[in-house]
Amino acid sequence: MYWFVFKNQLRAQNVLLLVASYIFYGWWDWRFLSLIIASTFLDYFIAIQLGKTDVSKKRKFLLGISLAGNLGMLGFFKYYNFFVSSWIEAWSSVGITMEASTLNIILPVGISFYTFQTLSYTIDVYRKEMQPTKSFIDFAAFVTFFPQLVAGPIERASHLLPQFYKNRTFDYQNAVDGVKLIIWGMFKKVVVADNCAFFVNKIFENPEAYSSGELFVGMVFFAFQIYGDFSGYSDMAIGISKLFGFDLMVNFKFPYFSRDIAEFWRRWHISLSTWFRDYIYIPLGGSKGTQWFQIRNVMIIFLVSGFWHGANWTYVVWGLFHALMFLPLLLFNINRSHLITKSYGWLDFAKIGFTFFVVCIGWVFFRADSIADAFQYLMKLFSFDSLEINYFFKNNRYLLSSIVCLVSIALLMIIEFISVIKKRSTVKISNLIAIILVLMIFFMGSFKNQLDFIYFQF
Repeated sequence: MYWFVFKNQLRAQNVLLLVASYIFYGWWDWRFLSLIIASTFLDYFIAIQLGKTDVSKKRKFLLGISLAGNLGMLGFFKYYNFFVSSWIEAWSSVGITMEASTLNIILPVGISFYTFQTLSYTIDVYRKEMQPTKSFIDFAAFVTFFPQLVAGPIERASHLLPQFYKNRTFDYQNAVDGVKLIIWGMFKKVVVADNCAFFVNKIFENPEAYSSGELFVGMVFFAFQIYGDFSGYSDMAIGISKLFGFDLMVNFKFPYFSRDIAEFWRRWHISLSTWFRDYIYIPLGGSKGTQWFQIRNVMIIFLVSGFWHGANWTYVVWGLFHALMFLPLLLFNINRSHLITKSYGWLDFAKIGFTFFVVCIGWVFFRADSIADAFQYLMKLFSFDSLEINYFFKNNRYLLSSIVCLVSIALLMIIEFISVIKKRSTVKISNLIAIILVLMIFFMGSFKNQLDFIYFQF
């Protein structure tokens, strides 16, 4: 219908995408369509008003309404119970008992993603970096574009919105590339991530029951679970978008081949890290000013990044951990030492291994239910009580699942390393590799243990 019935009918194509996106989002819970529609109306009309005035105070007031409205909705649905519970616990720690009621609030899927996407539009219009759109249909389709609506990439209005203005024609090669990306993303999700999740969930439920060696493998498996899960969704979103003639930004550039934490954050969840860089870090002064200002800015950006991920102190500690790993690079002015790579030597591989290990330590805080649970996991891990990993081979099912995890992770890393060596920003797979991946999806995919995408909760 999109390409044939509405061929060369841009308006009709955009309306179809908007309707499809509303159905897609409303299928989860139609009640929360009101939130995304409210956010769309708010920023559409705020931007129109911003385009009509050059009065500084009025422009700041309008921007303030957008920020308050969007962040207010995000804050209530995502953080209300967290703040109430934290307030009670804080007073309880000094012996004062307080009573306050929490609410049975359902977190709307993707609210953190589409909130930041609409805010980028309003802020860019406020900065006069783009003109406000006059078409509500185009803007609403941009906000709700279903391939990336619930888990990113967080698209900038300056990149995605203009694509709704231009006539789109079917491109066979673009569609083939899109299908291959969908296959690649599905492989990462159902073969890598969901198979690893089988072991990860059991190990993190009761880390005291496992040896140091088993905890180490569990930690590594979670690193690949979250990467396969999140980047797999991004790949599928980009691939599906290609089928409709859209180009989304690359969200992951092989982060587990990073040689330090700074490079990791240039490769991991790029749409979020660049959003924080452009709308928070640089306005705060970035790397300019005194050393103390630079440290302050880094701490703020990483703590906010951690807090964005969820209403739990574990995410804040995860952000703090990465800030502490990043600061030495900044202070010694080596945080941009790996922008260009001509070749990889043994020292580079040693750095990659060390950085991956550091990132894995951080993932323990991200995955644990509480800070205490995270420290319990790490204390048992570094007790080195036993390096045995018999748990993964205790019966034929566990042995087979372990082999699937190891083989799929090895294939993932080999394919990505080839892309790194060839200096590509995305994976390019041949028809033969695509067929192999499809077979692995059908025969090795963890469909019985299929889980929701991790980042749906954010």
